[in-house]
Amino acid sequence: MAQHQVDFAIIGGGIVGLATAYQILNHYRDATIALLEKENQVAAHQSGRNSGVLHSGIYYKPGSLKAVTCREGKLLMEEFCRQNSIRFERCGKVIVALDEQEIPLLERIYDRGQGNGVNCVRIDQKQLKELEPHAAGISAIHVREAGIVDYPGVCRRFADILRERNQQVWLNAEVVDIKQKAEFVELKTRKEVLQARYVVNCGGLHSDRLIRMAGDKPPAKIVPFRGEYYQLKPEFRQLCKNLIYPVPDPEFPFLGVHLTRMVDGSVECGPNAVLALAREGYNWLTLNPKDLLESLSYSGFLKMAGKHWSKGLGEIQRSLSKGAFVRALQRLVPDLREEYLIPCRAGVRAQAVTAEGSLVDDFLFLRKERMIHVCNAPSPAATASLKIGETILGELQQIVTADQN
Repeated sequence: MAQHQVDFAIIGGGIVGLATAYQILNHYRDATIALLEKENQVAAHQSGRNSGVLHSGIYYKPGSLKAVTCREGKLLMEEFCRQNSIRFERCGKVIVALDEQEIPLLERIYDRGQGNGVNCVRIDQKQLKELEPHAAGISAIHVREAGIVDYPGVCRRFADILRERNQQVWLNAEVVDIKQKAEFVELKTRKEVLQARYVVNCGGLHSDRLIRMAGDKPPAKIVPFRGEYYQLKPEFRQLCKNLIYPVPDPEFPFLGVHLTRMVDGSVECGPNAVLALAREGYNWLTLNPKDLLESLSYSGFLKMAGKHWSKGLGEIQRSLSKGAFVRALQRLVPDLREEYLIPCRAGVRAQAVTAEGSLVDDFLFLRKERMIHVCNAPSPAATASLKIGETILGELQQIVTADQN
């Protein structure tokens, strides 16, 4: 079995892993880096299956790690796209209140946006119709700086930059064993062994398992939630000019179905949120008994399900019934009809859940000796990926400095 040595290894070829490798490369210019991805391409899972939105940070508590990281990360991502000719657009989005009961929630979101320095304004029904003629709603927030971007293109460019600068991008390189030694970490794949002085775990859907593989205890377990999408047929794309979002339910951890124009001009509608039957279960037919048993036997998931069971049943109904899915969308766009939609891709969200049944809402990192684990990187992780990479670099610098002393 071939053996290699590098200064830094990153496990995971999603956008967070790639952005982290890019930031390490820019700081440690003479270092050797290897990025290990178990699939035959980068961005095969969450990074290539998300809604393609450049988030503004409007939803998050001002001053929180999520808010700051999103705000700064968005600027970094936009600049990276400009420098590398990657498609992105500041198209704006509307968050709509459908009735009087939602107005206080809308005002809370607006206040958070103001606290975070987001370019957003309150608009009335007439102004909403000017922006989105087919959208329902009695009031809304126009988030002027929200945007859309080609995240798979960003990931491919990160990988190309690594290769252009003589760094290693290993595909089909699933890590099957991790041993922490005194002066390095040994990563074993099915074909090769890699010894790295420092390792970053950006394993996404498998991040908690990689933590256990390294001999450490994850602070939360990954529970996979599948989000399914429909797409508007080309002749009905005028129903959504840019991005139309509902006011999120503060008691439910997901944003709800919405309509999103993509950079290629298509309009995607969704997602719902149902428990996936496998960590990479993109439909109801993909079942991994180990993954499913791990979720269903986890006390944290059972407690969470007990709290949100009624909402969960609604999500399952929308998954199994196109009519139910369309009715949820018609609350936002009443003119939409079932025959206007065709099935689209699905994604699986790696949601960290604590043993107490709480969903980890913020970014979560774990530093252990020569390893840094990204335990939770929920939305807006893609928007914030370069800032997340910068944060991880700061942690690595502390480890490197201590090691040198």
